[in-house]
Amino acid sequence: MTSIPRRGLLAGAGSALLGLTLAGCDQITRNPSIRATLAEAEGLTKAAQRLILSPTALAREFAPADISPDFRANGSLRPAGVAYRDLAAGQFADWRLQIGGLVDRPLSLSLDDLRARPARTQITRHDCVEGWSSIGQWTGARLSALLEAAGLQPQARFIVFHCADRLDTFAKGDRGLYYESIDLVDAFHEQTILAYEMNGQVLPVKHGAPLRLRVERQLGYKHAKYVMRIEAVESFAHIAGGQGGFWEDRGYEWYAGI
Repeated sequence: MTSIPRRGLLAGAGSALLGLTLAGCDQITRNPSIRATLAEAEGLTKAAQRLILSPTALAREFAPADISPDFRANGSLRPAGVAYRDLAAGQFADWRLQIGGLVDRPLSLSLDDLRARPARTQITRHDCVEGWSSIGQWTGARLSALLEAAGLQPQARFIVFHCADRLDTFAKGDRGLYYESIDLVDAFHEQTILAYEMNGQVLPVKHGAPLRLRVERQLGYKHAKYVMRIEAVESFAHIAGGQGGFWEDRGYEWYAGI
C-alpha cells in the first residue's frame, strides 16, 4: 500500500529543501526556527504514517514489465579511495559486512555468506527527494534475519549503516562519509533488505556495490549505498552530526516515510 498524495507532497518538500541545501547548508543547519519547524513536521509525519499504516503494510510491488529501462543512479557513482578500489578490482571477494554495536553475536559476513541467508526479491519504485522515480528489481538478504542472527540487545533502538562513499556538499569544505539509520520498525519490515542484485544481475557499482540498503517505505536518500558496516545503537547522538544520517546532519528529515 502506498499513498500517492504523500509521495507527491514529500517530493515537493524535498525539492524545496534541496534548493536550500544548494544555496548553502548553513541556511538550514544554523537557523533554529527552520530546524524547529522541520523537526515538528517530521514528528507529525511519522506519527500519522505509523497510525494510519500497519507496521507490516507493504510498499507497492510491480511486474517485470514495469522495470525502468534506465534506472537513474542517485548519490555517489563510485567511492574514491584505494581501499574501495581494491575491493572492487577483486570483485569484492575480500569484502566483509561487519554487524556490531549492541548485539550479542557480532557478525562478519562475505557476499557468499549473505547469499546463503534468508533472501527476498521485490520490484519496487525508488522515489528520489529531487522529484524523480525509477522502478527496479532487487534481491538481497533480509535485514531482520541478520539482526536476529546477531541478537539485538534490549537497549538497541536504531540500526546505523556506515558506507564507503564520501560526499561533498555545495557548502565549501563540507565533506563526510555517508551513513544512514532506521528504527526497528523499518529494520524488521519484510521489504527491508540488503540488496546484492539488481534486475537479476550483480549489483552495479554505480548503484551501490557490493551491498545497498532497500527500505522501501522511505525516500531514496535513506537507501544507503556501499554499505560496509552495520551498527545497532541506542542513540545516534554520538555519530557524526548526531541527526542519524549524512543528509539529516545537513537539514533533511530523519524520517522520510512515503
